[in-house]
Amino acid sequence: MIDQRIDLTVVQRWMQTVLMHPAGVETGVASEAARAWIDVTPDQAESVVEPSHSLSGLERLAIYNRAYFARLLECLRDSYRVLFEAIGEEAFDDFAINYLQGFPSRSYTLNDLGKHFPDYLRQSRLQADAGETWPDFVIDLATLESLYNAVFDGPGVENQPLVSSESLAAIPPESWPHVRLIPVPCLKLLALHFPVHEYYSAIRRGLDADYPEPSETLLAVLRRDYQIRRYELTRPQFELLAAIIRGENLESALALAADSAVDLDSFAADLNIWFRNWTAEEFFLDVADAGQSKFDV
Repeated sequence: MIDQRIDLTVVQRWMQTVLMHPAGVETGVASEAARAWIDVTPDQAESVVEPSHSLSGLERLAIYNRAYFARLLECLRDSYRVLFEAIGEEAFDDFAINYLQGFPSRSYTLNDLGKHFPDYLRQSRLQADAGETWPDFVIDLATLESLYNAVFDGPGVENQPLVSSESLAAIPPESWPHVRLIPVPCLKLLALHFPVHEYYSAIRRGLDADYPEPSETLLAVLRRDYQIRRYELTRPQFELLAAIIRGENLESALALAADSAVDLDSFAADLNIWFRNWTAEEFFLDVADAGQSKFDV
């Protein structure tokens, strides 16, 4: 029997450790983490949790363990709804359970539960026959859904004043090389192997969709008016926005983007259109010079 004088907080910590163990309560009781609170083996668990008339102490604990992980699975399914539809319940739950063993919940909110799921899929590198591309499709789809979740839950600029096309046009030409465009905090870039954004949209609309063929896909994703927006990019557009997000001034950003352009004349001719469109779509929060001071725009 355990010491009857054990503090209630210690018992609670022990139970939490046992119930949250992804391998089940028996393994949880035997774990070092649980035994650091109350040093009992699985055979001695009933000295902490008494049996009922029909269930052993471990069986009683297992009810709560299963309910806890059922809730975690429900959260992951909700966070990755399209991936769940794409690969089916059995495959998704297998991946999710293995993921939870390596990435247990450690946050006060379950909103963060699945943020490492794409990393897990990437690290485990799903098994496939030579030449099969479906693992990359699954990883890309999970990566897209994870980013959508992060952008939706993260900081935005709703109801804030933003840069306008007119304010950009008012900047003196000689100042442009030193200008730094400050992106909105929710602007994120994503490079993928598949056009999974189209597949995602089709499934979310309840349409049938086949797995897409591999194709380099470059996206800008942001939140506007509490809605996720995504935009397909060319390689020069992607490199230009990536440099702006890193804090490069326009002279450096344009030079980096030009390196990826096939036709420099077309690249130069398109710049005004790009910046006009991006400004209209609320990509930029403010404008500053290289010395961090803000222009009066």
